[in-house]
Amino acid sequence: MRGLPAICSEEQDGDNHSAPERKGPSTVTGRIHEPTETSSPHGPVGEHRWPMAAAVVAAMALTLLLPDDLRLAPRWVLPAVEGLLLLALIAGDPGRIDRRSTVLRTMSIALVGVLALSAVWSTVRLVDDILQGGKETDSATSLLQSGSTVWACTVLAFSMLYFELDCGGAAARAHHMPATPALAFPQQLNPEVARADWRPQFVDYLYLALTNATAFSPTDVMPLAPWAKITMGVQSLVSLLILGLVVARAVNVLA
Repeated sequence: MRGLPAICSEEQDGDNHSAPERKGPSTVTGRIHEPTETSSPHGPVGEHRWPMAAAVVAAMALTLLLPDDLRLAPRWVLPAVEGLLLLALIAGDPGRIDRRSTVLRTMSIALVGVLALSAVWSTVRLVDDILQGGKETDSATSLLQSGSTVWACTVLAFSMLYFELDCGGAAARAHHMPATPALAFPQQLNPEVARADWRPQFVDYLYLALTNATAFSPTDVMPLAPWAKITMGVQSLVSLLILGLVVARAVNVLA
């Protein structure tokens, strides 16, 4: 009977040395990045207005360079409307784009609508001119000038469209980024390669529109939302139509 306490003592000591706690998958494999809404720790810091404004000014200049048959309205009408809308946006939110306002948002969408309508109209008129053998496509020089101008207008228009529709616009992006954006940039797909407070800016959307218009498909930016997929698909088809017809007609004229 005297051996029982010793046995009990050994059993208690064995209980104290329990098996090591098993670690869950998150501990073994490392931290898993889960999509969360992000906001700047120092308050909203919007992007500069001037890149977007420069793109609008460039679109206005290209509209002035278009032949009369390829413009939606008389020479100065569309540039004047676009210029007034741009000045109103600058006056309402100068410097950086960080003011959320229904009026400013409406004017921004109106500006994008005018740019897109002008680009689509010019594209339709150019295609009709090529198919019907109009005066703007009689020579290779005028054809290439008109075709390149219309193509550049479409790139600027679609860049503004992506810029205004993604994540609610630039002002909304300055305040917070949603967990699931409509357009996924490489910095969002791989957070390790970017700052924690990274946000897409206009140059990113301009690059998106340019690469989509030349590759006819997504390159490094992936469309996630249905509207983004449709818009990028439409731009690819428009760009393919312009470049294909212009090149084919130019070869025919030179031959």
